[in-house]
Amino acid sequence: MDAKREIEVLIRAKYPILYIVSWEERRVEKAVQEVAQKLKRELHTWSVTQGMQPPIRRASGPAKPSSLPGELEALAQIHESAEFTLFILKDFHPYMKDTRVIRLLRDLASRLRGKSQTLVLVSPQMNLPVELEKDVTVVEFPLPQQEEISEQINDIVDAVKDNPNVDVKLTKEEKESIIRSAMGLTADEIESALARSLVEAKKLTVEQIIEEKKQIVRKTGMLEFYASSNSLNDVGGHDLLKEWLTKRTKSFTDAARDYGIPWPKGMLIIGVQGCGKSLVAKAVANAWGLPMLKMDVGRVFGSLVGQSEQNMRRAIKIAESLAPCILWIDELEKGFAGMSGGVSDSGTTARVFSTFLTWMQEKTQPVFLIATGNNVSQLPPELLRKGRFDEVFFVDLPDAKERATIFEIHLSKRKRQPSKFRVKELAKLTPGYSGAEIEQVVIGALNHAFFEGRELTFKDLKEEAENQVPLSRMMSEEIANLREWSKLRARPSANREDDEE
Repeated sequence: MDAKREIEVLIRAKYPILYIVSWEERRVEKAVQEVAQKLKRELHTWSVTQGMQPPIRRASGPAKPSSLPGELEALAQIHESAEFTLFILKDFHPYMKDTRVIRLLRDLASRLRGKSQTLVLVSPQMNLPVELEKDVTVVEFPLPQQEEISEQINDIVDAVKDNPNVDVKLTKEEKESIIRSAMGLTADEIESALARSLVEAKKLTVEQIIEEKKQIVRKTGMLEFYASSNSLNDVGGHDLLKEWLTKRTKSFTDAARDYGIPWPKGMLIIGVQGCGKSLVAKAVANAWGLPMLKMDVGRVFGSLVGQSEQNMRRAIKIAESLAPCILWIDELEKGFAGMSGGVSDSGTTARVFSTFLTWMQEKTQPVFLIATGNNVSQLPPELLRKGRFDEVFFVDLPDAKERATIFEIHLSKRKRQPSKFRVKELAKLTPGYSGAEIEQVVIGALNHAFFEGRELTFKDLKEEAENQVPLSRMMSEEIANLREWSKLRARPSANREDDEE
């Protein structure tokens, strides 16, 4: 049942007080007005700045000047109003801490029911005293859905279609992409984003909608909007992982739902440090054309009792409001370090982790979770259960072929022609090197050549590679254990060739 239909049913059933949680006063008021017209009810709206509009006609005669505070006067007017009327009180939640307001609302509840009246409280946040829990019915008013957004786009197109300075022609795929990107915004935010798009780009595009979503994330402080400029072509190797991601490029479309494909849940990338786990996460957002949010689990934990759990629920709600999107958590095992024992936090980490696990299992919104981790031993076993992620990938050290590709990528990034530097020979000189270490070889060689005032040479790269000590030599036992673990529990990210390390 949609929100408008639910409001109508509750009013007809003589529910006395409705509490609608929404930022969108205009949409809520429009919905209630339409219900009032259909049921032939008189509608009055109150706010602390405007008072009661239109004024209530009292049976006892003209209203006399009142010394009561505005919120109490509004409830007093409702108490004396005629039958078959509806009332909207905007932003009434701050006054619901007042014992007099609570008592008046309780008194009104039975009276409203008997006079076929309904009081509608509209607020962006929930503030419901215990005393009113049995008298107030909470109604969720969702953000605009696909049909409403489509109508909004059609209205804008009709309004500016005769303007020669803008191009509002959209293909079916372009319109679907805009609608999908606008999910999670209010009607006013969508209108502003589309207007900005027409002003800046002279057409309707997704980019301005993404900018609007960035504003939402910046205001919360719980998540970070991560703008990625990397593509899957910037990732050396990992051919199986990239193939898996490429095949799911269309999984967020309506056509995928019609085909019977559910929303992708997410992926866990486990592997050796510096082998491209974070780079893959950044590249996915670009490849799929979705906004990317990064969660720093450390920001979730607060000092007050219950604050950490509330922060986690809020972060999840923000991510879902911006869906479809990608949620990235880097070094997952460190974020929930308290789960492994040895650190006493009165169970806070366990409760936060439980909230996170439940959401992973039950989520219905298209939020694709990418989690990366290094230390498998610190990951709770319940995290790896089937259903949490679509797939678990193991990222190993690159083989010779992959190392050559990584050298080519980093040399090209720094405006050098890879064919001039015998990258295959460099790959043979660097067994056991991670992608991050290969990048440092290139950077170190560039610094050396720049200091001497000349162009980079193969010799510079060779000497830098020989001077570095890869992490794999110091962590050989840990890497061997990680590889052993991955054989039965994870999918390899690439077809690796035998490589002496």
